Amino acid sequence: MKTIGLIGGMSWESTANYYQIINREVKARLGGLHSGKVCLYSVDFAEIETLQHQGRWDDSATILAQAAKSVEEGGADFILICTNTMHKVADQIQLAVNVPLVHIADATAEKLVADGVKRVGLLGTRFTMEQDFYKLRLIDKFGIDVVVPSAGDQTIVHEVIYNELCKGEVRDDSRQRYLTIIDKLVDQGIEAVILGCTEIAMLVEPKHTNVTLYDTTEIHAKAAVHKALRDN
Repeated sequence: MKTIGLIGGMSWESTANYYQIINREVKARLGGLHSGKVCLYSVDFAEIETLQHQGRWDDSATILAQAAKSVEEGGADFILICTNTMHKVADQIQLAVNVPLVHIADATAEKLVADGVKRVGLLGTRFTMEQDFYKLRLIDKFGIDVVVPSAGDQTIVHEVIYNELCKGEVRDDSRQRYLTIIDKLVDQGIEAVILGCTEIAMLVEPKHTNVTLYDTTEIHAKAAVHKALRDN
């Protein structure tokens, strides 16, 4: 079994889910007392969040690149960034290490393609919804049409993530606001919704909607397990 390197803490709430999913998936595949071989570096999210909202992406890349070097030195055979938003600096992080980086958008898109989904809604932080680093990867590399909420709805999605979910707060009224936004995306012809922030699955689950949801945390973590076992 290969060792999975995790750059986490963005937020630690979703990183904990990564750890659980990885270990449960390894146990499901191998049985017995098997669990995942994991090397985790967890950053202080307050530092990263400040840099995000100040637009200081190069500075955040420097922090995460050092984290990536640390997990590589700790024995990781490949690396995951346990957040969608910070894949904005994925190329800088990859350049800092000699082991491969498993990109969350690629793992998600591969599942969408396998399921025949061609038009998808995207929920995430404002950075992920507004900017092209994530959307264009799905469009250009995989031919998937991506629809994002209106500017006002993006503000709602973004604020719930940072002010509630990253603090471990799951509120029914916020869930209803998200479901209303999802319904608007359905009216635009989407076939499914990407939960493009690793905390959103804490709030919106398949039982809450008839729309197919693609939980990037689960997809990314399971892709890591598949690679860890396949590449052995």
